[in-house]
Amino acid sequence: MRVEVGQSLLELVEGDITQQDTEAVVNAANEQLRVGGGVDGAINRAGGPKIQEEARKIGHCPTGQAVITTGGNLKAKYVIHTVGPIYRDGRHGEPELLASAYRESLKMASARGIKSLAFPSLSTGVYGYPVADAAKIALKTVKDYLAEHPEIELVRFVLFGKPTYEAYARALEEI
Repeated sequence: MRVEVGQSLLELVEGDITQQDTEAVVNAANEQLRVGGGVDGAINRAGGPKIQEEARKIGHCPTGQAVITTGGNLKAKYVIHTVGPIYRDGRHGEPELLASAYRESLKMASARGIKSLAFPSLSTGVYGYPVADAAKIALKTVKDYLAEHPEIELVRFVLFGKPTYEAYARALEEI
């Protein structure tokens, strides 16, 4: 599924983020930038030790912020590491922090001249964010950013599993 946002393209695919041919992939990192499970573990396994070596030098990334490293052995040249919020009940700043994680990743891409990037569904795995709510925040944040930043030509959401893809497809139709 794809839609045009100004001169940019926003697309949804079901698949493996480590196999994307975008200039950057976004990693669902933890604040310590240590290898975890899920998307983070997959990106670090596929990309090799250079990613973690650079992340270790950076050392820390607050929730809602983003940092960048090499893509190591990935097709993507860069990995943008961002930390989404751990979901409690949606009333402890989680929506704002989730939107910030997407926005700061996009700002990092713009600052580096990156024209294409792939996002996972941030915070919806072990961090427990309800997928339908997270999808609306993610897509609205990205769509709003692309409307003001035509330098980013492609944002692809690479979603793991049909239920996540379908939740994002419904949210994209609504916004």
